[in-house]
Amino acid sequence: MQHHPALEVLIQRVSCAQLEAPAPAPEQLILIQKAALRAADHHQLRSWRFLVIEGGALKTLGNLFLQARLEVTPDLSPELLQRAQSLPLRAPMIVVAIANPVADPKVPELEQLLSAGATVQNMLNAAFALGVGAIWRTGDLASNPQVCRGLGLADSESIIGFLYLGTPKGALREAPALNCEDFFKTWP
Repeated sequence: MQHHPALEVLIQRVSCAQLEAPAPAPEQLILIQKAALRAADHHQLRSWRFLVIEGGALKTLGNLFLQARLEVTPDLSPELLQRAQSLPLRAPMIVVAIANPVADPKVPELEQLLSAGATVQNMLNAAFALGVGAIWRTGDLASNPQVCRGLGLADSESIIGFLYLGTPKGALREAPALNCEDFFKTWP
């Protein structure tokens, strides 16, 4: 059965961990960004924002990761320190997705966080549709106070994820075959 091309993207999308230069072209990046802005967003609160990091700023982020690791574990091995510093260099571009919930009587904070997550999913889908490799990463550095301060987050904000973008190294893996019946049940 043939599907609409948009459905093929949704059904076949996979993450790509092995990325290299070049980063998305400017016209690709704007489409990825526009997709983010179409995430479900009750009351159009737009309680999310993004930082695009590339070039020398990736090394700056690596230094921030290194300092954050040292603050938590001062006696970390040189190998683990080097790994922390090199994490941002796994892709030529990173988009940091930030949730900044606002007080709203009808939209609880959790719903706003889910909306911020939906922006990242939309960017993953758009990147896949454009042939751009992408992977959504979080880890403990996403909630590290020093990383958050270093990236200029307010106390009320949180990092939803680091979206790594670039050119896939090699072929993408196939999407795993999952059975809908395993996850969807009729109720009652």
